[in-house]
Amino acid sequence: MTCILTEKPSVARDIAKIFGAKDYKDGYIDGGNFVFTWAFGHLIELAKPDAYGYRGWNLSNLPMQVNQFILQVRTKKIRNVYKTDPDVKKQLDVIHGLFQRCDYIYVATDSGREGELIFRYIYSFLECKKPFMRLWISSLTDEAIKAGFKSIRPGSDFDNLYKAAKCRSEADWLVGLNATMALTLKADNKQVMSLGRVQTPTLALICQRYTENKNFKSEAYYRLKLTSEKDDVSFDCLSENVFEKEPKELLTHLEPIEFSVVSNVEVKQKNEHPPLLYDLTTLQREANKKFAYTAQQTLNIAQKLYEAKLITYPRTNSQYISDDIFVTIPELIQNIEKYPDNALSSVAKSLAGKRLNQRSVNNNKITDHHALLPTGQNAGFKEDSEKAIYEMILKRLLESFSDVCKKETTNVELLLKDQVFKSSSTKIIIPGWRVFGNHDDDDDCQIIPELIPDEKLKKKSLVIEKYKTKPEPIHNEDTLLYAMETCGKHIEDPDLREAMKESGLGTPATRATILETLIARNYVVRKKRQLIPTETGLQVYELVRDKKISSPELTGEWELFFNRIEQGKENPNVFMNKIKSFVSEVIGEIQNKELDVQAPKNMILCPACKKGHILKSENNWYCSDYRNCSFRIWPVAKVFLTAAQARQLCETGKTDVIKGFQGKSGAFDTCLALDDTFNVVFYKPKKENNPDHDSRNT
Repeated sequence: MTCILTEKPSVARDIAKIFGAKDYKDGYIDGGNFVFTWAFGHLIELAKPDAYGYRGWNLSNLPMQVNQFILQVRTKKIRNVYKTDPDVKKQLDVIHGLFQRCDYIYVATDSGREGELIFRYIYSFLECKKPFMRLWISSLTDEAIKAGFKSIRPGSDFDNLYKAAKCRSEADWLVGLNATMALTLKADNKQVMSLGRVQTPTLALICQRYTENKNFKSEAYYRLKLTSEKDDVSFDCLSENVFEKEPKELLTHLEPIEFSVVSNVEVKQKNEHPPLLYDLTTLQREANKKFAYTAQQTLNIAQKLYEAKLITYPRTNSQYISDDIFVTIPELIQNIEKYPDNALSSVAKSLAGKRLNQRSVNNNKITDHHALLPTGQNAGFKEDSEKAIYEMILKRLLESFSDVCKKETTNVELLLKDQVFKSSSTKIIIPGWRVFGNHDDDDDCQIIPELIPDEKLKKKSLVIEKYKTKPEPIHNEDTLLYAMETCGKHIEDPDLREAMKESGLGTPATRATILETLIARNYVVRKKRQLIPTETGLQVYELVRDKKISSPELTGEWELFFNRIEQGKENPNVFMNKIKSFVSEVIGEIQNKELDVQAPKNMILCPACKKGHILKSENNWYCSDYRNCSFRIWPVAKVFLTAAQARQLCETGKTDVIKGFQGKSGAFDTCLALDDTFNVVFYKPKKENNPDHDSRNT
């Protein structure tokens, strides 16, 4: 019997269908000579520090150095205590039983570094010795899967890939946990001060842009604006010269001149290629611009669409598809013809039978996954946000395979005596891929009449225009995601720059989590669409801004090592020894640094311990001194308290009436209060002339 292990249940179902396996069991699919089972991402993780004897948070533990890492079943935090995740343990037991029964294992986890690590950690933890083969594919069409099994490769071919992945995992553990413990103990403000290889450079990007923006001193500059006219069409030109002071004398000198002379006219036509298909990052960026969705919200929505079989795997870093996927595009476009939105269906019909643009087709630019595509399944949405993201993906598909857009650009130079004035204008000749008419805002809408060199134009007006230099805007999620994706471009070392070319900071799947971690740690807050560093975030940035842990170069160096390990050109032990030295260096820098990190102002004091302050996570409100204080405000009857409600509860012991609690009998409104042991309970205020009131524990 052969056991086929995938990274996700949906992939196992897709592969099992090809093999004709239909006998669904608890945790696997039985197909006779083949059984198909799955992981849920990482089932196995590196053990926590106490497994190596590093108990508690104290300086004597530093640096925590590990020679032989211990693997454990993935845990999750349950009321401030890390416990083995029961769902993970159950599935791991299923895999263990199948591994024991089978003769061979086919590895069908995602084709990439992390997919390899997921399998190898399971294989190692279960102490399995069965031979295994590797399925390496970049798409999940039936044809691609069948071709992959025909050319299945020995697992040993990917040993170096596993070594690189293992180094990444262990290095992140060493650097992240050591640096976090060192800074937390140094700050001693009852709040975890988290540092990490990707998290800290991301914080630096936010803080650097913020401080540059706030410290920017705007300076005035001036240009002359000439308005000319031909055939009743007026247009503006700006002086080529830029002036630090108002050019009043020059204006006086030029005002008597009635005509300007056309000194140069240049008309060019150019083709504008359609945009590439979406990867996760470009989808997140555009959803942030269009709908103000956070990166995490967009990822969550895309994941729901994926699980509903409406789109392909969302956590992709590729904007390309392979030749075998391209064959399916006409059918996908044909499916969109039936979509109820008239704009989408009409564009899809216009592409029927046409030769499709192939800019997004490139086999060599696909690694783990291809670009985001609809699956062609019937659409059904539970929320408007799902419909919005789905239609973005449909529109991008239609745009990407449409014709080029043809534009005409006109550049004009006018002479007013000895002063040169310039203007430009762009107009669309053939819309091509601009099929939805929502991309014209980047075009210059000014109309310039047809001009001939040396002809004279009537001067309508000449005025001084004042401008001010502007700083780079404070980061929002759109610009931050772009900065994370492209930060490697600014690295001077060519080898490091090349190593980061396809990666940047984090991955599409982790960037949203990194940002949410910075917010949960109270390093960054959202204000409208801007990402603003807190006092604590700025203080941490000041501490590490000149250190390697805050620089993208660190990721670049690691990626360079990983690539060389994958190629068999570098010894993993050499890399890990460098990491251990780096850990000691980071701890020394933190411990020797003068540091004054205080609890942020206007925070909510913890009512239980009176020492920590209340922070918001994705799941609850919790005490910043959570190592010593277990106070939590969990969602109550499906209501997650707002900041104002949490403050009122903590500071006064009770809240005003809160609406929208969900009970067995329907929605109801009531108050919340803290009991004597700081548990949250329902509370009914006393009414006048009625001393009775009731409460029930939540």
